[in-house]
Amino acid sequence: LILQGKDLLGCAQTGTGKTAAFAIPILQLLYQQKQQHKEQKTIKSLILTPTRELAIQIEESFTAYGRNTGLKHLVIFGGVSQNPQTEALKRGVDILVATPGRLLDLMNQRFVNLQHVQILVLDEADRMLDMGFVNDVKKVIAKLPQKRQTLFFSATMPKEIQSLADSILHKPEKVEVTPVSSTAETIEQAMFMVDKSDKRDLLLHILKDKNIKTALVFTRTKHGADKVVKDLLRANITAEAIHGNKSQNARQRALSNFKARTTRILVATDIAARGIDVDELTHVINYELPNIPETYVHRIGRTGRAGASGIAFSFCDADELEFLKDIHKLINVSIPVSDHPYPPKQGSLAQKVQSKIGADGGKRKPHGEFRSRKPSNDSNRRPKTSK
Repeated sequence: LILQGKDLLGCAQTGTGKTAAFAIPILQLLYQQKQQHKEQKTIKSLILTPTRELAIQIEESFTAYGRNTGLKHLVIFGGVSQNPQTEALKRGVDILVATPGRLLDLMNQRFVNLQHVQILVLDEADRMLDMGFVNDVKKVIAKLPQKRQTLFFSATMPKEIQSLADSILHKPEKVEVTPVSSTAETIEQAMFMVDKSDKRDLLLHILKDKNIKTALVFTRTKHGADKVVKDLLRANITAEAIHGNKSQNARQRALSNFKARTTRILVATDIAARGIDVDELTHVINYELPNIPETYVHRIGRTGRAGASGIAFSFCDADELEFLKDIHKLINVSIPVSDHPYPPKQGSLAQKVQSKIGADGGKRKPHGEFRSRKPSNDSNRRPKTSK
């Protein structure tokens, strides 16, 4: 469809190979043009993405797929000096991967000219909305040629995103890799009802399992991420945090250590985690449930990528019961409740609802059942929780 020049509305979870799905045909189209016309290097394709981590991942994909094409590509994002970026722009690039804030800044300084853009890619559009970038995106689009091809990708499709897509796409073809807001069937999910004061001990208990080589742990706040890291370090578990208060270099260093497995646990906030692509990540742990249900889909999508199996553990305290209700409603699946050594105290709200969720939400998992096995691709393993 992309090679045919059609606009595209793609609804796909992370880990489904969508970066390759747009990067490879873009490279093919621009390479064919390059062979036919030896023209000056101008920005012919613009990829907008919400976070610097994701921008870096996409640019790395263009590097891998575009070897020996002679096409120049560049990634620009905030939090670092703009000088190397502006110098590269002056030399000319064919493909620009950018976050909206830094792109607008360089456009205002007249370092970026978008008059020759032929292909626009809007990646992770729903996260653009969550992060408040929609107005910035609209400002960028206003500077693009009217005649262009637009590729629009989103893991979820709330009304605001559908409205944005309708305003910038022309007779698009719709490609839906998985149903909107579904979780990958290769990911097994378990819910642990626990009082807030016991979450630390429960996390340390789970991480005693040596089969959990690495895990990505999510918190809602930067302060929460730092606190979890301190708790883990005190327990002699190697851990680092990535969030918006960390410098770009610190975030990249933490991610590199995690990928190299010199750091066992990476603790992240939702915004910082977008774009994290770690091979063979088997476990995601929601230390705190997200207050936006779609974020749950994004979080656990860090594991179970490209058909591999994965496990997602989630902790739910009394204050998060409404979040859990919204998640169940969105994914249309009741996440099985798992027993553990730190059940909610007698009479607590979480304990009362625990029984209801256990009755309504499928089979209860006895303590230790998830911990005793490694994730595998065996079709005869435990029943999947996503239908």
